[in-house]
Amino acid sequence: MGKASSKVFDLKGKPVGKVRLPKIFKFPIRPDVIKKAVVTMQSHRIQPQGRDKYAGKRTTAESWGVGRGISRIPRLRGRDRAAFAPGTVGGRSAHPPVAEKKIVKNIPKKEKRLALYSAIAATASRETVESRGHIVDDVPDFPLVATDEIQSLRKTSDIRNLLLELGALPDTYRAKESIKVRAGKGKMRGRRKKVAVGPLIVVSENEGIVEAARNIPGVEAVTIDSLNVELLAPGTHPGRLTIWSSSSIEKLRELTEGRAA
Repeated sequence: MGKASSKVFDLKGKPVGKVRLPKIFKFPIRPDVIKKAVVTMQSHRIQPQGRDKYAGKRTTAESWGVGRGISRIPRLRGRDRAAFAPGTVGGRSAHPPVAEKKIVKNIPKKEKRLALYSAIAATASRETVESRGHIVDDVPDFPLVATDEIQSLRKTSDIRNLLLELGALPDTYRAKESIKVRAGKGKMRGRRKKVAVGPLIVVSENEGIVEAARNIPGVEAVTIDSLNVELLAPGTHPGRLTIWSSSSIEKLRELTEGRAA
């Protein structure tokens, strides 16, 4: 299962050699474990919220009791308008959220590591990447490995040219066309637009590429030390279109081989 080596492409998209792939690329793809790990990471970003325990209760409303031929719902003193009870104007919520609710989820270290290895292996499967929605018709090989020259790219235009030569630029068009204004109050909270996820570039050292890739919709660049399951499987779906630098492949081998999964 999986290939033993992969072609290495230069900035012009021409193969200039081969790199031996770490055994991690032969790991079975486990969507269930990947989903658990991503949901765990997402749970650490959720802000606890609750309600004032006296909300809807600061009122003179009390039931009139029985014998009047009307319901026993709490009513404002001196008036017959209902209050306090759930469903009434200005009344309390029936089951409001509480700040004490346990939101954060946890996952065993070995299971988290398995999810990361599985997500990395998914980037080497054309079928998995294509099923995720990425446009990969012109991508020459999986996993897609480029020379270390990509690490020193400092201009957004250089990143576009790289993606064009490697066949990944059409996927950025898909991401750009997906941009939509978010519905709801999120527009006022720093997340006005929604953008589809595009190619991910993984390098061993950041020599300017991380900043250069920021301005292309859907594109992200990270160092191998910052790699995590959510970057490789956004929204819990494995198979993100990923471009690896050759040195990041070597560093991945150093970090993983010899360690029990």
